[in-house]
Amino acid sequence: MFNNPRYLTAGVAATIPECLQLFIWQCIDRLPDERDYLQVFRLEPFGGMQQIRYTSEQPEHHMLYMLPTNEPVTAKIYVIDSDNYCTMLLAEEY
Repeated sequence: MFNNPRYLTAGVAATIPECLQLFIWQCIDRLPDERDYLQVFRLEPFGGMQQIRYTSEQPEHHMLYMLPTNEPVTAKIYVIDSDNYCTMLLAEEY
């Protein structure tokens, strides 16, 4: 999973900095081969840093990342693998 062409929605392109987009793809790439089709990322400011909570259900996976940034964002992002392509989208675009 997640080896198909990768796309992002207009909402992600407009609101999520490219460095965070790339970081999210890297998080997915680091997972073992057994992955859920849905990966969830919650982005929030925390003490002047970017906090990223990364979860998936099957297999259960939880990670917390803190990244230095000048402009942290608040968003919930889904990354979905449909077997033909992978899409990164804001939760409200689902």
